[in-house]
Amino acid sequence: MIPKKNQAQIKVMQKGGKRLSWVLSQVLKEIKPQVALWQLDRLAENLIKKQGGQPSFKMVHGYHWATCININEGIVHGIPNEYRLKENDFVSIDIGMFYQGFHLDMAQTVKVQASKQKLIKGNFLKTGEKALKKAISMAKAGNRVGHISQAMEKEIKKAGFSPIEALTGHGVGEKLHEEPQIPCFLAEKLEKTPLLENGMTLAVEVIYTQGKPDVVLAHDGWTIKTADGKLSGLFEETIVVNQNQPLVLTPLN
Repeated sequence: MIPKKNQAQIKVMQKGGKRLSWVLSQVLKEIKPQVALWQLDRLAENLIKKQGGQPSFKMVHGYHWATCININEGIVHGIPNEYRLKENDFVSIDIGMFYQGFHLDMAQTVKVQASKQKLIKGNFLKTGEKALKKAISMAKAGNRVGHISQAMEKEIKKAGFSPIEALTGHGVGEKLHEEPQIPCFLAEKLEKTPLLENGMTLAVEVIYTQGKPDVVLAHDGWTIKTADGKLSGLFEETIVVNQNQPLVLTPLN
């Protein structure tokens, strides 16, 4: 049974989602050469607490950080360590907040630039953003999870990239990871994938790479990377399934 939320619960999640979105926007402003990953993580945790929340990821057994920060070939679960950003690095910030009984989850990938001019987004990053928008547009009651997955896969492959097959988006709410799983590709017949209903809250996650979809686990025991060392991207928002237009709870700024 896939959990569904009532209107009161959705309003709480919407309030928390706006706060988390603001937190991520502030962290992204600090991405520049020579900044250490742990500094971004500390900022994120402080801001989450000031917004009245708790870091969701620190509630995962064995994980001790507020964010997952992945560099270049890193896909997910990257530990915010002492690595200092370099110009032209690609950095993914994945962040979650537990707010008044509910988890919110979101992520964005950007390119590190030395200047303060508007961030340059090449085809790789634009593809991830576009795939996320297309995927979210399919999150309507009466559609299926497969419609979301299919939309992601189409946009990613059309640009010449590969969806990561070993990792998925997921339901989110009272628990950080709930049913259903939301693959970035159509893994089975569309009609066999879960039916979407009003009130389902989902973390729709575009996880893709410039190279092959094979992954490896790094020596730190957490970071999952591309096996061929090619660039990876991550874009994620928490949304509510509605009859018509899905409601985005964590809008990316």
